[in-house]
Amino acid sequence: MKKPVSGSKAWPGFHGPNQGYVEELYEMFLQDPDSVDADIREYFEQNSNLQTNESEIRNGAEVAAGKPAGSPAKIAAALRYADYIRSYGHLSANIYPLQGSSKDPQLEDYEKWGLTDADLTDIPVDLVCPSAPSSIKNGKEAFQFLKKVYSDTIAYEFEQVNEMAEKEWLRQKVESGELIPNVDRERKISLYERLTEVENFEKYLHRTFVGQKRFSIEGLDSMVPLLDEVISGAVNNGVETINIGMAHRGRLNVLAHVLGKPYEMIFAEFQHAPNKELVPSEGSIGINFGWTGDVKYHLGLDRKIKSDTTANARLTLANNPSHLEFAGAVVEGFTRAAQDDRNEPGYAKYDPVKAMAILIHGDAAFPGQGIVAETLNLSRLHGYKTGGTIHVIANNTIGFTTESMDSRSTRYASDLAKGYEIPIIHVNADDPEACLMAARLAFEYRKTFGKDFLIDLIGYRRFGHNEMDEPMTTNPEMYVMVHKHPTVKKIYGNMLVEQGSMSEETRTQIEQRISNRLTEAYEKVPNKEKEVKNEPEIPEVVEMGIPQIETGVPIEVLRKINSDLLNWPEGFNVFNKLEKILQRRKDAFSESGKIDWGLAETLAFASIIKDGTPVRLTGQDSERGTFAQRNLVLHDSETGKQFSPLHVLPDAKASFSIHNSPLSEAAVVGFEYGYNVFAPETLVLWEAQYGDFANAAQVLFDQFVAAGRAKWGQKSGLVMLLPHGYEGQGPEHSSGRVERFLTLAAENNWTVANLSSAAQYFHILRRQAAILKQEAVRPLVLMTPKSLLRNPTVAADPQQLAEGSFKPIIEQPGLGGQPEKVERVVLCTGKVSIDIAEKIQPEEHGWLHVLRIEEIYPFPLELLKEMLGRYPNLKEIVWVQEEPKNMGAWTFVEPRINEAAPNGLEASYIGRRRRSSPAEGDPNIHKLEQARIVNDALTRTNGGGNENGRD
Repeated sequence: MKKPVSGSKAWPGFHGPNQGYVEELYEMFLQDPDSVDADIREYFEQNSNLQTNESEIRNGAEVAAGKPAGSPAKIAAALRYADYIRSYGHLSANIYPLQGSSKDPQLEDYEKWGLTDADLTDIPVDLVCPSAPSSIKNGKEAFQFLKKVYSDTIAYEFEQVNEMAEKEWLRQKVESGELIPNVDRERKISLYERLTEVENFEKYLHRTFVGQKRFSIEGLDSMVPLLDEVISGAVNNGVETINIGMAHRGRLNVLAHVLGKPYEMIFAEFQHAPNKELVPSEGSIGINFGWTGDVKYHLGLDRKIKSDTTANARLTLANNPSHLEFAGAVVEGFTRAAQDDRNEPGYAKYDPVKAMAILIHGDAAFPGQGIVAETLNLSRLHGYKTGGTIHVIANNTIGFTTESMDSRSTRYASDLAKGYEIPIIHVNADDPEACLMAARLAFEYRKTFGKDFLIDLIGYRRFGHNEMDEPMTTNPEMYVMVHKHPTVKKIYGNMLVEQGSMSEETRTQIEQRISNRLTEAYEKVPNKEKEVKNEPEIPEVVEMGIPQIETGVPIEVLRKINSDLLNWPEGFNVFNKLEKILQRRKDAFSESGKIDWGLAETLAFASIIKDGTPVRLTGQDSERGTFAQRNLVLHDSETGKQFSPLHVLPDAKASFSIHNSPLSEAAVVGFEYGYNVFAPETLVLWEAQYGDFANAAQVLFDQFVAAGRAKWGQKSGLVMLLPHGYEGQGPEHSSGRVERFLTLAAENNWTVANLSSAAQYFHILRRQAAILKQEAVRPLVLMTPKSLLRNPTVAADPQQLAEGSFKPIIEQPGLGGQPEKVERVVLCTGKVSIDIAEKIQPEEHGWLHVLRIEEIYPFPLELLKEMLGRYPNLKEIVWVQEEPKNMGAWTFVEPRINEAAPNGLEASYIGRRRRSSPAEGDPNIHKLEQARIVNDALTRTNGGGNENGRD
């Protein structure tokens, strides 16, 4: 008898999970027959002619049907049938509460595989299901067991997992029965009580606050015990921080029962009573309020929880806007920030055990919103991985009014996850014990492999999208079924009573106890409506703005840092062209030396980590820099080994993490914003490849970065670096869309700057690092240069970095020395300032002065007013910009300039006309326009103005 060879004709049809196992057993049998179980040994002894030819099995079931029991063809058919059950059992699973299961003939009828009862009974259990419980006695029982496991109220999709070790682990867990929770009588009653809390809370809100939106959980009530199980498993295994992201559906219930937000606080929000008075005095619950606030089903919460292994684990539900899925990326950033140790030089030290993310998705949103795919793509990337996220699809099988057939092109809402090799469980939300099983597998997989896992919790939605909608108008067939369908509390309670696990008396007592708790909480709510004010009060510390901060670094410290940055490891081979460029920096501190933009940035980062502030910088090409200006990660030209001088900087007291990001704006901006919110002591910078590309993250800017503090009290010091400047590269490589950020600018919510000096960049970075731990902290939107990165006009003298601080306005050197001669003041910002500077002849332009507005928001109104007041014979003020008139800063600055202008003067405009596209596509036309703008700025008009930029 020959040993069968894997993949050969010797084992016809032996593929999938059984092939390797059968071959291993056969090898053991050949070497020592007594080494295998008796039934396996007997089978091999009786079937010594396992060799067969390809034609014998070509016709599959037809061939098998004509063969005797125990023949190779029968075995092959049986094992193919077992594989089919594992792969497609979900097609027959009872996972839809409203519809029941639809049976797959291939799964239900084994005769279609050419098999009989006798064939199945004859096959050893270990060939079919090696992990089967000992109670399974023969092959037929093994097949019945597999069908039960894979097509009950819980179903599995693991075929997309390519790592065989993971796949075998999953199968062993599922088929061994290890996951079946030990739900004894006490736990059954506790689970029923939890479901009663969930349902009765919703019903109480429905009765008490008639017609108010709450986006109830009803139909997915089992989500709460499912989350309980995941969180319990996490904290009992040493996870210190759990961050949850979810949209509206079921959020109030999760806040109440998972996060522990007191009922009375939620009731107060419905009744418009002052819920701030109801925050528990012990401070175990942290709720942040912004001055404008947000609706109750958007708010988040922090809570400390205890476990067997963790004294004070942190549980956070992130704030969420109505843009359903965007909080997922933010929560991933929260989680990575909690996992990173930033207290030592080098990359922040990553420990995935410290924290875990749970993301709860809508079934319409998960396949429908691109941010989901972007965020899933982060899961295994070096700079963004979080050790495995547990995803839950809160599957109502409907969107607002749109049913599944119109909202996705896939069978399941979860199918997107298959592309990322994420294991998927589909579970019937009407079976709470199956939900506990799903939760257990999800956490154990995450713990073992550090990868994402998805639970598709399939239920329904008892009411409309919100409680004011009538779903019968748009989804009558579905809601006829919903109205007839009992709640999970009733289904599970009836089952327990029938089993004898719970008495009717206990059921009644639970009902009464929870009803009393709700009533008592409502009675604590102040019997008054919150006093309505004319407008929100902005905190004084926010209105005051950023204080003046001296940010210079002693010249000797800078000189030493510069020298240390060029100390590379012995034997490290820097690419020769790059080495020559970097070595020029040695001369930056010589008598005539200059510091360009890239070096100023590196010196700023180095001085910041020396001060003990961690730095994290990411973007699509941030290690090198899109324009080859940064080169903070060097690559050995012979070995490819990487090295960053900032990781070995002497006396550094904090980490410096720099990562190239995936080709994503939305998910990465969300991640970095979340990282910064959760680690507020860290200077976090995100860099767009080109400023225009930030368009793709507009939701994050609108809903989180610009408004997060006003809505939720969520402070951020995130820095956004947006390359900007008109250089003839076409519409998508010119404008960072500064006008969009200025439209969102109010209440000192962020700083918007467009700089023209490397020294200014150095100081504004250091200023941002200095305010991170202050109440004055705010994000920084920075228009950064492209062609100016190496322009000597922008480069700084070393002394400019050693002294002073950031200046909101800087004056053109060589002009304005004789104030009485100045008749025109040109105001501008960013790159066009340098275009103008390079054309100025001081001896010819004594009648002119140029002021560069470096900080556009908050607008330096008082400083500009003082500067313009110096010129007694001023006749005109012009604003010059590269961008079209309806873009750039003009619309924002015009009224502010006019307010600052003396003698009733009003600003006029020089720039491009209004356009629908940001820039010309033809570089020659661009040059003509740019030259015209600069010429107009420097041409005397005798006070008549020069209103270019017509419609």
